[in-house]
Amino acid sequence: MRIAQVAPLWERVPPPTYGGIELVVGLLCDELVRRGHEVTLFASGDSISLAKLQSVHRQALRLDATVKEYGIYEMLQLSKVYEKASEFDIIHSHIGCAAFPFAKLVKTPTVHTLHGVFTSDNEKIFTHARGQPCVNISNAQREPKLNLNCVATVYNSIDTNIYEFREKPQQPPYLAFLGRISPEKGPHLAIEIAKRSGWNLKMAGKIDVGARKYFEQEIKPHIDGKQIEYFGEVNHAQKNELMGNAVATLFPITWGEPFGLVMIESMATGTPAIAMEIGSTSEVIANGKTGFLCRTLEECVAAIDKAAQLNRYDCRKHVVNNFSVQRMTEGYEAVYQQVVANRFSQNGRVRSLSAIAR
Repeated sequence: MRIAQVAPLWERVPPPTYGGIELVVGLLCDELVRRGHEVTLFASGDSISLAKLQSVHRQALRLDATVKEYGIYEMLQLSKVYEKASEFDIIHSHIGCAAFPFAKLVKTPTVHTLHGVFTSDNEKIFTHARGQPCVNISNAQREPKLNLNCVATVYNSIDTNIYEFREKPQQPPYLAFLGRISPEKGPHLAIEIAKRSGWNLKMAGKIDVGARKYFEQEIKPHIDGKQIEYFGEVNHAQKNELMGNAVATLFPITWGEPFGLVMIESMATGTPAIAMEIGSTSEVIANGKTGFLCRTLEECVAAIDKAAQLNRYDCRKHVVNNFSVQRMTEGYEAVYQQVVANRFSQNGRVRSLSAIAR
């Protein structure tokens, strides 16, 4: 099958440090190529992929201080994608709402993976384009009132082969937090959990756009280099070590997280996750087996000692069985077949899908 994958331009595919969407897109592209598909990746020019790379800018936009209007490059990218639409059997967009208007102008079907959340503003475009096929990354992400054409839920994945399993946490023991330093990710709550419990906390993550004041006021005053340590934005090896050596990884989010890769990254190393029961966390964590779902900070504190008693191999096995690259890719292949078949049916055309399956 000839597939166009459209990634955000803000970050490289795959990201060198933090970038959930770009990580997933990179894994999907490479696995589709291995399965014999002809894949074109529309992404930043510094992206690395087995797919054929097409770009409108030489590097990730967040790294280029000369870029002042992100939207201009996104429009250039989408113009390039849809000018070439006839070259593909399907277009797969990972950039939110922006592709909806373009998708209506061509015969090639577009499937949209919804990586974000619904807002009072973007609901307007979702309603306008509700007939277009969408994929959710969790069941919790679905919004019934919008009556969208949600054709499947396909969970995100990681390459478990690059996450080192650790049978025991490091001594002296500590808790880990990894994620964007922004209010919705709850790093301030992770600090509060550590202080209430007396545990040491090691934190890492980039400071979110517009969250510098939050960091300076809510996070930085608590970083003492002893009980509370902050390591900034870390690479994969550092992330692997940070989570893998922890007793538990804290995921005290304050919003309806659509998925949350940090949870499966942590469990892949053998480290249980302690999360607020909101958004997708109940679909990702096997409560009481690979981590704990909590509703209050008190429950998070109480879960730490229990997490230390969990079988770390069960955490790893849970990710391998449910969130592998192979399982995610199979899910998307099924979506592609379904969407293409529906488009042929709507057009009154009869054609064997076996001709475009590879």
